[in-house]
Amino acid sequence: MSDLKAVSFMRSLCMGQIEEDVVLPFPTLDEDERETLRGVRDSLEGLLGDRAEQFRKWDREGELPGEYLEELKQFGLFGLVIPEQHGGLGFGSAAYSRALQEVARYDASTAVTVGAHSSIGMRGLLLFGTDEQRSRYYDKLATGEMIAAFCLTEPEAGSDAASIKTTAVRQADGWLLNGNKLWITNGGIADFFTVFAKTSNEGRGKISAFIVTKDMPGVSIGPHEDKMGIRASSTTTVHFDNVLVPESNLLGEEHKGFKIAMKILNSGRTGLGGGSIGAMKHLIELSTQQANQRKQFGKPISEFGLIKQKVGQMVIDCYATEATVTMVASLNDRGFEDYSVEAAISKVFASEALWRSADEALQIAAGNGYMCEYPYERLVRDSRINRIFEGTNEVLRLFIALSAMDDVGAQLKELSSTLTGVFNDPIKGFGVLSEYAIKRARLAAGINLERGVFTKVDQRIKRPCVIFEEATSELAIAVDRILRKHGKDIIGKQFASKRLADIMIDLFVLACVISRVDTSLRANGPEQAADELRILEVFAHQVQRRVRENFHGIDENRDEDIKAIADHAFEAEKFSWDTI
Repeated sequence: MSDLKAVSFMRSLCMGQIEEDVVLPFPTLDEDERETLRGVRDSLEGLLGDRAEQFRKWDREGELPGEYLEELKQFGLFGLVIPEQHGGLGFGSAAYSRALQEVARYDASTAVTVGAHSSIGMRGLLLFGTDEQRSRYYDKLATGEMIAAFCLTEPEAGSDAASIKTTAVRQADGWLLNGNKLWITNGGIADFFTVFAKTSNEGRGKISAFIVTKDMPGVSIGPHEDKMGIRASSTTTVHFDNVLVPESNLLGEEHKGFKIAMKILNSGRTGLGGGSIGAMKHLIELSTQQANQRKQFGKPISEFGLIKQKVGQMVIDCYATEATVTMVASLNDRGFEDYSVEAAISKVFASEALWRSADEALQIAAGNGYMCEYPYERLVRDSRINRIFEGTNEVLRLFIALSAMDDVGAQLKELSSTLTGVFNDPIKGFGVLSEYAIKRARLAAGINLERGVFTKVDQRIKRPCVIFEEATSELAIAVDRILRKHGKDIIGKQFASKRLADIMIDLFVLACVISRVDTSLRANGPEQAADELRILEVFAHQVQRRVRENFHGIDENRDEDIKAIADHAFEAEKFSWDTI
């Protein structure tokens, strides 16, 4: 098992290998966790279930009332991942994701407030804190006496996190912190900040992480941001003006802040994924009720094929998202060393599936969906941020694809280690491939491309497995072909990288759905699992179609024409044609 924990399913897949022991059997919560979560679910229904009008009102006002935040604190929602000995529930990633799913069924602003605290705000303390740091802050964070926020983004440093301008200069008695952070979730209500600052002028990206508290002189908070969605959650700027941070508040190793930030984001992605699933389940409930109740042409619209198509796809997307987020949470809980690609995939897929579901739910509600008295328009506004939160989906797609490029070079031979690590910090600028490593990567054709196969799944799901296996072989060949075609220029070939990433996203999600259905089939039998088998068959067919199109588009496309048209618009800064 220790060797297995060093394996990345997707990195192996890009070499043509299906590491089925990583994803089989499908992970499940133990009975103690299930019982605890059932209690959380029932209690949350009592706390949040009758507040629909309040959530609508608070969205319009753009703020969660202080007394409501106190209720969330008393309920224990800020202690979900903090160890029990410090007053928390001690949830692992799977249980935490499932709990946040329940919160998100009721209100996105509440889910974001709770999630930003546990997923990223104090996650660095959980992962990298010293015993002394944890004993100092855990109890207050568990009760919500201190709410946490994650301070990475700056006015000129969004996806390019390594270019931050905030500085921390070492002093005799600590670090002098100066700079500004932008769009900080929980900024206006937090007392505990995980702050990233540049700690060296030697080279790019030498940053460190610090624990900063609101009571330190020089910390100030900007006004509440007026946002499109999740309006009631607190989003502000945070300013640091000659803040003296004690040496004991350095989080993790000096100059390792970039890796710390990426580890925090990877570890916390199941929170965003869980929130997306909760919102999707709520949308399915709203849509099915609406479709059953609304009549047109003398019958419920739920009887019309195009409405069935919308709801059926929403169910498929939700099932696949839950399978994927659950799998990534399990990789974290089981102690896998590298699941960064899988975590990024879960974020991209979950956020885009939620966006599609919100759009279709509003469409099913038709005119009602567009009216503010109904929940649909708010759910659409609230869901849009997830494709931007915690790394934009565009940047994450580049990370997913370029990680595959990394491994094609690095795993061919021991000598190709010159390529290893080139893409470890993709947001930092993606690095430069060495000429020698590219030469080694050209030898990939025909190596380790024997057809990977599933050997441990139920034969009744053979057809989806064959689709997966065939695509796996094509993926390994395509990765090598892209590298050989573009060489070190692959960094700038974002269309090719996007297509490769979309293939990888589809395949990992399909693997998770195969695992989930296989486990259900064995546990419940074919009759009880019939609808899940149907979900798998439809999803595998959709994946097959999309993957074929993306493979074809790697070599046959009009990408240069699209870019030329865009360049024309950039030069003119307008649409250049008119009919008058």
